[in-house]
Amino acid sequence: MNLNRRVRVRFAPSPTGPLHIGGVRTALYNYLFAKKHQGDFILRIEDTDQNRLVPGAEQYIIDALQWVGIGPNEGVGFGDGEFSSYRQSERKDSYRQYAEKLITNGYAYYAFDTEEELAQLRTANANAKYDYTTRGKLNNALTLSADEVAMKLAKKVPYVIRLNIPANEEITFHDEIRGNVTVNTLEMDDKVLLKSDGMPTYHLANVCDDYVMNISHVIRGEEWLPSAPIHVLLYRYLGWEEVMPKFAHLPLLLKPDGNGKLSKRDGDRLGFPVFPLQWTDPNTNEVSSGYKQNGYLPEALVNMLAFLGWNPGGTKEIYSLEELIGAFTLDRISHGGAKFDAEKAKWFNHEYLKSKSNEELSILVKSLVDEHFGPFSSAYIAAVCALVKDRMFLLNDILNYRYLFQNPASYDEVNLGKIKSIKEGLPFADLNLALQSMAGNNSLEIEKLFQDFAAEKSIKMGDLMKFLRVSLVGELSGPAIPDLIALIGIENAIERIKNCYIQ
Repeated sequence: MNLNRRVRVRFAPSPTGPLHIGGVRTALYNYLFAKKHQGDFILRIEDTDQNRLVPGAEQYIIDALQWVGIGPNEGVGFGDGEFSSYRQSERKDSYRQYAEKLITNGYAYYAFDTEEELAQLRTANANAKYDYTTRGKLNNALTLSADEVAMKLAKKVPYVIRLNIPANEEITFHDEIRGNVTVNTLEMDDKVLLKSDGMPTYHLANVCDDYVMNISHVIRGEEWLPSAPIHVLLYRYLGWEEVMPKFAHLPLLLKPDGNGKLSKRDGDRLGFPVFPLQWTDPNTNEVSSGYKQNGYLPEALVNMLAFLGWNPGGTKEIYSLEELIGAFTLDRISHGGAKFDAEKAKWFNHEYLKSKSNEELSILVKSLVDEHFGPFSSAYIAAVCALVKDRMFLLNDILNYRYLFQNPASYDEVNLGKIKSIKEGLPFADLNLALQSMAGNNSLEIEKLFQDFAAEKSIKMGDLMKFLRVSLVGELSGPAIPDLIALIGIENAIERIKNCYIQ
């Protein structure tokens, strides 16, 4: 890396739908790299394909990066820099000069082919490309005379500007992750640089913006690797090769079985979210779940995503954002695709939930509690968290503990059958009296009093606890009975047991 050049990286999504979790990982790696080198992280919106724009998608991208906690310091929605706009559609007129420069120097040409003419090319050969083998037979400035070209331009005949790819030339560039990559131009076609509506394509806009914005490193997904040779040629033809950014193409994020790329279409279908935030399709009103709404902490999601394709070495897995910044290097990114592991994602979240104080966790779940069970004090919710957080994997898991907020509405006949004998053999009055004597005691003292009571009544402690558990919880699961009674209070415990007796 050129240490004399300021590190400037960009995340440049297209607002054609919600931001995929793989895109969040790309943004994260750019963020970590920029922070590691005290550089700039830019959000640029690549919206040159106006026909595919989806309402709300741009704001979704901004909201997602803010929630995850990896907001850029420059760009759309995050702060002004020295550029008039960070949306390519608003920079439309700035790209033509570069396309015209390429034409002047013989590196690009006008192509006047109609859709019908291009369809005929594909009909004649389904595998045909617009390249050195076909361009000489088509309707472009390389086959027409200068006068014919001038006439068509004067008459405003629709055209595109195509890159003039040389035949049989080796294009070699260095990738920070994969090493040297060589591609022969025989595998490439004459990409459109400027469309008939004057809008640049991804290739031209991407290269020009990276140059103008002084981007030092292009860190993007592996799917853009085939585009890199085209971009290398553009840097060369435009005279910018000396300041061409370094490339780093990230491994694909794969489905859990490793069978193909994890795509937006996999959202919820595979049993876990693929979007950071919930998304409602404006065209179909279909709702796709998000990590936030599913009860994930953003810091846990960041930690999990960082390890999907990168590892600093060693066995440590829990890293704060600051630790990730300190440890992150491009040379520790793997070459192969990374399988997404939904259970591992939950494990990361579980570890972060356990590390929260009871008070911190109570703040995070209070809105869920209030919505589903009614208002409770923060102190009470914190006490609940103390009992259950070691068994919580998601914030939403707090909803599994309804019995900590509400009395059981009914009792399952199967569970009632399991406590029938002790229920019939132990009068409620005796148990009520024992419970009354426990008022004001802590859980350890309550446990000792129950042991004394069981011994006095010649009842097995396990049978007594089973009876109390069904009475208080409504099922045979939950925290330790003394802890539960200390939480809900003696009077509430008596009320629940009484209700169980009359079932």
